[in-house]
Amino acid sequence: MEGRRQAEPRQPALSFFLVAMAASAGGLQALGRVLSSLPSRLPAAIVVVQHLDPHHRSRMAEILAKRTALHVAEAMEGEWLRPGQVRIAPPDRHLLVNPDGSLTLSQSELVHFVRPSADLLFESAAAAFGKRVIAVVLTGTGSDGAMGVTAVKKMGGTVIAQDEASSDFFGMPGAAIKAGAVDLVLPLAEIPSAIVALVTGDGIHE
Repeated sequence: MEGRRQAEPRQPALSFFLVAMAASAGGLQALGRVLSSLPSRLPAAIVVVQHLDPHHRSRMAEILAKRTALHVAEAMEGEWLRPGQVRIAPPDRHLLVNPDGSLTLSQSELVHFVRPSADLLFESAAAAFGKRVIAVVLTGTGSDGAMGVTAVKKMGGTVIAQDEASSDFFGMPGAAIKAGAVDLVLPLAEIPSAIVALVTGDGIHE
């Protein structure tokens, strides 16, 4: 009974995968295409950083929710990650994953001129989920995410970058590739099937 009581305030053991996705310019369409092709019972939680106008309320979660069978919502402070759910960083807030599988929203300083930061998301996800993290860098300008994917790789996770031909803007995927931490460079259309294969055990590197 003692062990059970101690476990109650916490989420069950983090046995599922975490897919951490980042995008900037062109990202809404790219994210929509990836999420629309993922099954509703995907045994993974998904967290998303998309660079947004910090001065306007975002309808991104509402738009993406109409394109996928997964449950999509803007991330809330302190909520637990759950398989089959997508949580999106609100405008002007960093999204961080805690070691217990909960989420933190932060308005700490900009990282490489952006908030939310893909680097902070990836680094926190790597620390919390280790080899069960799949980092996905989609179309976007700038280099946000390049440091974060290095942390994911160091902790044994897997990194996917969208290829240049299918990217509207290749800045972010290109920077991640140059960092030397990308496992798979794929056309956008092939990224969903790669995610499914990884989280279901086909292609996981132990």
